[in-house]
Amino acid sequence: MSLHDETDPGLRPRAVSAWFAENIDGVVGDVAFEQIAGGRSNLTYLAQDRSQAKWVLRRAPLGMGASRSHDVLREADVLSRLAGTTVRVPAVSGRTTDAGITGAPFYVMEHVDGTILRDRATVEAAVPVDRRPAYARSLVTTLALLHEVDPREVGWAALAERDDYISRQLARWSANWAADRVRVLEDIGRAHDRLRELVPPQPAARIVHGDYRIDNCVYGPDGAIRAVLDWELTTVGDPLADLGQLLTYWTEPGDEVRALQDPPTLADGFGTRDDLIEMYVQASPDADVSSIRFHVAYNWWKVACIVENVYTRMSRGAMGQSDRTPASFAAQAERIAAQAWRLAREL
Repeated sequence: MSLHDETDPGLRPRAVSAWFAENIDGVVGDVAFEQIAGGRSNLTYLAQDRSQAKWVLRRAPLGMGASRSHDVLREADVLSRLAGTTVRVPAVSGRTTDAGITGAPFYVMEHVDGTILRDRATVEAAVPVDRRPAYARSLVTTLALLHEVDPREVGWAALAERDDYISRQLARWSANWAADRVRVLEDIGRAHDRLRELVPPQPAARIVHGDYRIDNCVYGPDGAIRAVLDWELTTVGDPLADLGQLLTYWTEPGDEVRALQDPPTLADGFGTRDDLIEMYVQASPDADVSSIRFHVAYNWWKVACIVENVYTRMSRGAMGQSDRTPASFAAQAERIAAQAWRLAREL
């Protein structure tokens, strides 16, 4: 997207390029932008200057610049807090609260070179079968490293004293779904009510990524994770919620319902969900995973809320360019909601 291309309503390239020149160190000449299709929540753009240096810009969806659910500056704050820990995150290069520049506050982070395994084709092209177990292990050990971080050491002492994470999340996502929707999915409501009755005791509070999965990580060719992305849902709470999320997105061959449209883990060689649980216990030997079935059911429900919300935003034209239709998200949300209700009934 050049300075003269103002066709994307999510970005005003001339104004943002001028902001880059004034606020980002090392920028050479004008900056060009390209929307990254992988993001389904906040709008994400690759920025590149005349020297070929790259950054990534994140802003809220159209019409949601002040939404708490899409507070990109909070995400930038999370990245800054984690910068000194053992968890690999992109460095924040700059941020602004000025919605007048491009229609919403935004932040800019470093571009981390590597591979994002967004789909099965990417895996099959980039990762030899015999290397895929290393990629899976790196994913799980990185999650364990995140859960080793004491939230008090990064300024979250108050949140670390709470033990009601799942209850709060059930209330929050249910309220978001009910307040802004274009239809009603009965299975979301049923699953919510069942889960609310069965919330297990929370272990010691830890940092919860909130959307931890293989396609939210940047990998090096050795299978090591170079950066974990998409921290907009991060807070402090039950670490098993992250493990449950990872298992929800970890599709195996033969699964009839998939949380992702084209799951990268359908490629051979990654291992099973049971393998991931075993890896996590090995990396976090003090973890009690006895309630993991609940956390998996909860995450299917949460993903249903998220996908339904994406469908709502896309049906209103709030997500800019996309490689998928609103109808495809509507059908996906229905399948996931039905899966959440089935798993909740079985608890």
